[in-house]
Amino acid sequence: MVRFRLVSPREVAARLNVRARREPEAVTAHLVAHPTQWRALVGANPHDAADILEELGEEHAPELLALVDPEEAGPLLEELRTDLAVEILERLGPSETALILEAMASHDAADLLMGMGPEDREPFLAALDVVDKDTADGIRALLRYPPESAGGLMTTDFAALPEGITAGEALEAIRRIHEEIQELAYVYVVDELDRLTGVISFRDLAFRRPGVGLEEVMVHHPIAVHALADRAEVAELSQRYNLKAVPVVDQRRRLLGVVPTDAVFSAIHHEASEDFAAAFGAGAEESVYSAVPASIRARFPWLVLNLGLAFIVSVAMLQYESVLVRHPVLAVLLPVVALLGGNAGAQSLAVTIRGLAGVGIPRTEVWGIVGRQAAIGAGNGVLVGAAAGTVATFYVATIGAEQAIGIGLVVAVAGFANLAVATVAGTAIPLTFRAMGRDPALASNIFLTLVTDLVGFAGFLAVAGALL
Repeated sequence: MVRFRLVSPREVAARLNVRARREPEAVTAHLVAHPTQWRALVGANPHDAADILEELGEEHAPELLALVDPEEAGPLLEELRTDLAVEILERLGPSETALILEAMASHDAADLLMGMGPEDREPFLAALDVVDKDTADGIRALLRYPPESAGGLMTTDFAALPEGITAGEALEAIRRIHEEIQELAYVYVVDELDRLTGVISFRDLAFRRPGVGLEEVMVHHPIAVHALADRAEVAELSQRYNLKAVPVVDQRRRLLGVVPTDAVFSAIHHEASEDFAAAFGAGAEESVYSAVPASIRARFPWLVLNLGLAFIVSVAMLQYESVLVRHPVLAVLLPVVALLGGNAGAQSLAVTIRGLAGVGIPRTEVWGIVGRQAAIGAGNGVLVGAAAGTVATFYVATIGAEQAIGIGLVVAVAGFANLAVATVAGTAIPLTFRAMGRDPALASNIFLTLVTDLVGFAGFLAVAGALL
């Protein structure tokens, strides 16, 4: 039996969340025995309740979801990670979840069904046909768009009003539909063919005189995206023009839907996480919950590429085998120079990818940015290279090896060169990918590692061969 002192729903949820990690069966049994308490937690904050379900996992979560009303189960599913929400739907079955899907916003329901295979989702849509065919047809329409597109992100629940009405008439129309509309940041104006002609913020509309026509107060020719536009474009427009929602149109500029604020934030988050994963050669869509075979398939090609590049470094080092034979202590110092370059390059790479993913880097600014990074790399190279050379000199002298000063000088010069080159490479590689029309983050770190290892290892030995 789980016992706790009732203080507030949030505190109760926090305690249950901790207990669920250790005793999922006991927590499930307690909540099943006290369904009123569980419903109160869900009603107070679906996010906190979803945390409990995620701790309980797919074995126990379906049983608890079945205890709440469809109107509350929808928001709860929206807060769960997609794979778990899909697993819960599949365990409950189509007939049991039809009312839940009907109570959800169309785009949220479509997002869940998108996580299933085409054949697996059809029984759910068929069950939803019986409950609300219009909702099922709306979800089918959304499922036609790729999940990473504007159409895949949009909701069909928005306020659209016809041209030719007044602000007062517009407000009266909104009062009649407000319970069905989640996104009311903007009111969109369409012509007789449903083509987007204007937009006005709900706040501006509310403060206009009732007799003023919408055409007088709306913003004409508003920013919009095509339904097949990539979510990166949606995120960029939202940030550039400070939009709370982005309208989605077809080829004829007919208004199809709206990408709401939460979907825009989600798009930004996905783009950033994809860039981060791609930069290091992981699958762009991979997560810690991805299936093992899928993760292997996503990573394997880049690991093979990395293996090939590593052999290139090995072959280059082999040319200076005699230097290592004469001065074995250099083998101990090789990783120092390579590590310095790797860190400097990673810093530059992170700054560049963040710039490309955020406000963007105009092509006219490329050489100026590369030059600035070169100056940064040279400055850090002088400082860090001098420090590394000094430490290396004392280290070699301490262990009694010969030519301590000469070896320290080699470390200083090689450290300077690797830091300077790596900093430039960290910026140049993603910019080069962009110039080639490829994803700037596409395994940039793997190619950066090739550069830093070549300069750090082979370059280090080349300097040693020249100075010792």
